[in-house]
Amino acid sequence: MVNELNALESKIAQVAALCRTLRMENGDLRQKLSAAESEKADLSKRMSEARERLEQLAGQLPEAKA
Repeated sequence: MVNELNALESKIAQVAALCRTLRMENGDLRQKLSAAESEKADLSKRMSEARERLEQLAGQLPEAKA
């Protein structure tokens, strides 16, 4: 009986340690996701601005004469 309780205690300790590890990993992943979403928004904004500039420049080009 004592051996069974010791084995159970060991397994509970392992599960608790794994839970702590997964919580820390989850926090790290949330931070990375937030950074990636921020970078995506920045890149999307920059692409939109570049598209607008290209459209303005294209509008300033003289028309080709055939």
